[in-house]
Amino acid sequence: MSEFTRHKEERIEKLKEIFEAILKGKHVKTLYEIHQGTICKCVPSDVVYLVHELVGQEIPMPALKKGINKILNLLYRTISEHPAYHPPEGSYLWVMLRNNAVMMKKLEELKPFVKQINQRQDQTNKTKSEAARLLGELLKFESYYAIKENVLFPMIEKHLPEFRCLSVMWSFHDDIRRNLKAAVKELTGKMFDLQAFNKLTGDLYFNMNAIKFREEQILYPLLAEIIPANELEALFSESLEIGFPYYQPAGNFEKSIKARGIAGKIDLGTGSVDAEQIRLILNHLPVDITFVDENNKVRYYSAPPKRIFRRTNAILGREVHNCHPPESEHVVEQIVAAFKAGKKDSASFWIDMKGEKLLIQYFAVREDDGTYKGVIEVSQEITEIQKLEGQQRLLDWDK
Repeated sequence: MSEFTRHKEERIEKLKEIFEAILKGKHVKTLYEIHQGTICKCVPSDVVYLVHELVGQEIPMPALKKGINKILNLLYRTISEHPAYHPPEGSYLWVMLRNNAVMMKKLEELKPFVKQINQRQDQTNKTKSEAARLLGELLKFESYYAIKENVLFPMIEKHLPEFRCLSVMWSFHDDIRRNLKAAVKELTGKMFDLQAFNKLTGDLYFNMNAIKFREEQILYPLLAEIIPANELEALFSESLEIGFPYYQPAGNFEKSIKARGIAGKIDLGTGSVDAEQIRLILNHLPVDITFVDENNKVRYYSAPPKRIFRRTNAILGREVHNCHPPESEHVVEQIVAAFKAGKKDSASFWIDMKGEKLLIQYFAVREDDGTYKGVIEVSQEITEIQKLEGQQRLLDWDK
């Protein structure tokens, strides 16, 4: 073990001790005074390795996030004083930072309207409408988080074995999404709860600032060290499929969607088609399809005109549990385990999202002898299907 590695491991162990003390209710100021020597020697990447180990301890996510916020408060000055990372202009991480900067500007623009609303005498519809408009602008930033979760995180998992910190960041993303939507609903609803609104906006200010700080001071500098520049730049095309929220990169990042690697007809037992025909058939079904193999690796997803859940090629080869928000990981793992054990062959769920009713189903894939070969996830928007009544016969079709 090198001297550098040994010192790093010693710092991580000390930080774990501090975290345990935080969970037991020790006062942050007292901890800083006791452990000031360790805290001052920390480097930003220590946080990544610390959180990776903490996630492995299976601490409930709410307690984990609360403790991480506190320990990062202790480390704030040390991390802030570390040399800032400046990615090359026009590069992938540079574009991500530019979008962060626009988000911060919009967050700052919201502050005076929140202040006016709190002056009670100025809870006018005009003030609330302007605040709702700005929150709507911030809602567009959801696509930035989606880019991280669906494009950047899979790349990190390939290059950084200690990647479990990503699940915590994803959970914070979901908190921000919920609070943005709830704040807009509070402003536009019939009954306005000022206390609830202040709690929502206060959490938004803290979390959106915190995630930006953790990206720019901790995560992105580490990525620049461990991921080759050409691989980061290759993320542009899939990121553009989701769409950057504010600042758009210059350049042509088109990619081919033609089927590759298979020539000629494929005998499916009930007919023979070529690879391009299979692609077209699957992409024209009114459902999202994702296939995960027997080793829990994502191997395929369909690309219908209207997708329900975002998917990009970055998920191919990714562990399936890493493709879901941390709060639902365990459910996916339980479903797969039940399929593998032969206890279940399917599982169905239905949810409401953006005014639509969604049916999400999982089906075990087995060979003729029952050998487990994977699972198919099929998601479908069924709002109109639920409304069907009577009959619409083939002969009644209106040309």
